[in-house]
Amino acid sequence: MTADDELLNRYKAVLLGFAVGDALGAPVEFMTPGEIASKYGRLTEMVGGGWLRLKPGQVTDDTEMTLCVARAVTTSGCWGLRAIAMEFSNWLKSKPVDVGDTCRRGIRNFMLKGQLESPPNQWDAGNGALMRMTPVALYTFGNNELLQKYAIEQGHLTHNHPLSDAACITYGRMIHLALKGAEKSRLRREADRLVADYPTFRFDPYPGLATGYVVDTMQTVFHYFFRSRSFEECIIATANQGGDADTTAAIAGGLAGAYYGLEEVPQRWLRKLEKKYFNELADLAGKLLRLSANQCISA
Repeated sequence: MTADDELLNRYKAVLLGFAVGDALGAPVEFMTPGEIASKYGRLTEMVGGGWLRLKPGQVTDDTEMTLCVARAVTTSGCWGLRAIAMEFSNWLKSKPVDVGDTCRRGIRNFMLKGQLESPPNQWDAGNGALMRMTPVALYTFGNNELLQKYAIEQGHLTHNHPLSDAACITYGRMIHLALKGAEKSRLRREADRLVADYPTFRFDPYPGLATGYVVDTMQTVFHYFFRSRSFEECIIATANQGGDADTTAAIAGGLAGAYYGLEEVPQRWLRKLEKKYFNELADLAGKLLRLSANQCISA
């Protein structure tokens, strides 16, 4: 495999890894680890169901909003915040299976007022901006300055909070490092840097919370990513923590995909994903890779 082939492999693994995490975790969203153990023993397959009554392999707003960002960038060939907001608007009009309150409010503010930046809000430290970060990281690969700029821009469409900003930037940097083949020890230093800047993100010892609060989300992703030794182990452990399981497992899947590569994503999970999403995510990965070599900003 050439270096270019290997990088494309990892790009695909980021987006598809994210989606399989979403589909695996969604049926146990809002359940406790004890409730999951009582019902499934150990959840290892895409069973469907849950409070959203999903089909096995069906994804949620995490993957759908990620697709919105990726489509906006690849359709125009450039970074454009308004194009992303338009994709979000069209998605919201399609009556998705689920949408977070903060995301809904931010999108509606764009639809009604043309607003591209939500005002700062102490209650906006949810994980809704973080869950859309994988296409941003892929598009800005090789340019940390643009990563930081675009992470904040896309995040502030709906979530304007320093903890959300910090999480988005750190997650993007870690994906960049993993795409370059960095060891986990190097990724751990990036996580430790976040904790040094914002001690509330401390994850060792692990507090055991996996809510939609961005701090809980990052702690959960860090905990299971650094203590696991395979993609599958990481995603299963994250999903079985329950709580906001679709989002935590998806975010873990994006990072683990970048680190382990596509060959480590279980084929049984990839086969179970809705075909239309599998095909589009794989296609978008290639487009984002090509665009990352020639980043631009739309007018």
